[in-house]
Amino acid sequence: MDLLDCLDTTWSGAVVYINENSKKDLDRPYGRVNRKQLKSKMMQKCILNGVKFHQAKVIKVIHEETKSLLICNDGVTIQAAVVLDATGFSRCLVQYDKPYNPGYQVAYGIVAEVEEHPFDINKMVFMDWRDSHLNNNKKLKERNSRIPTFLYAMPFSSDRIFLEETSLVARPGLPMEDIQERMEARLRHLGIKVRSIGEDEYCVIPMGGPLPVLPQRVVGIGGTAGMVHPSTGYMVARTLAAAPIVANSIVKYLGGDKDLSSFSGNAISEEVWKDLWPIERRRQREFFCFGMDILLKLDLEGTRRFFNAFFDLEPRYWHGFLSSRLFLPDLIFFGLSLFSHASNTSRIEIMAKGTLPLVNMINNLVKDRD
Repeated sequence: MDLLDCLDTTWSGAVVYINENSKKDLDRPYGRVNRKQLKSKMMQKCILNGVKFHQAKVIKVIHEETKSLLICNDGVTIQAAVVLDATGFSRCLVQYDKPYNPGYQVAYGIVAEVEEHPFDINKMVFMDWRDSHLNNNKKLKERNSRIPTFLYAMPFSSDRIFLEETSLVARPGLPMEDIQERMEARLRHLGIKVRSIGEDEYCVIPMGGPLPVLPQRVVGIGGTAGMVHPSTGYMVARTLAAAPIVANSIVKYLGGDKDLSSFSGNAISEEVWKDLWPIERRRQREFFCFGMDILLKLDLEGTRRFFNAFFDLEPRYWHGFLSSRLFLPDLIFFGLSLFSHASNTSRIEIMAKGTLPLVNMINNLVKDRD
């Protein structure tokens, strides 16, 4: 995607701490996206290609047969052949017809100058599920045992680091104050003394839930189109990869010397939605939602057992799952491989807590047809 210059730091590998006595070394490079650089590069590309900007809030959209009219809060009306909603989870224009019941990933993170930290600067900490930092706080340890959080860390140097305490998925989401309290206890235990905070972030990411109405007149992309990975919360890479698909689809139906006076706005939106959410992507998402439904039911020990098996899989399986590159039937082989690598306790847990989600997934797959 020609975006490597938007990575401000890279690490040769990563580590996952399952518990105090077990860790997994992941032989896969990771990078941190420089958000300002990425946005700047995208804006420059827009400017170079003649994109015009209008800063205002859309308060209403009127759809006609061959065009749509966007009514802005500054009194300006903009005419469009296709309306694209990229407003994220506010879902301003894209319509849903099913109850919205996502899980929530909640995280608190800081970029901090510290006196020192215990992590290898050549590896990022992908997940740290250890909980010994809560031994002196019985109530907090009990809460963490029921709905666990993990540390995600990116060491830039010996005294500068990104630290984030994350609840992978819960319904309802954990309170931010609870996340912060757990992080403070963890940093104290690790002997990390923060000198200053350069950036902080408060993340609440809806995961899973229904897709929007497919198709519909307004086209969505990103969070508003249900593109967050339901099992991980990842979205940026998936959305960046989907943007050219949407653009090419629009150009295919509107580009060249075509007469736009007789085209149907509903017809073109339907075709773009088909390209954005083809049947194989919808089936993939259904499997990811199945994974999320299992993770929602796991306590700390169950979560540890799950990821102990997950990162024991062939790299192509866990790489493909995290990066949304596995499709049915590969996802079925992924699931079978995960089950075979799991401990007996974990297998029983998956069968007990995953049977109903599995039935729901199969039912939804049978119903969903082109």
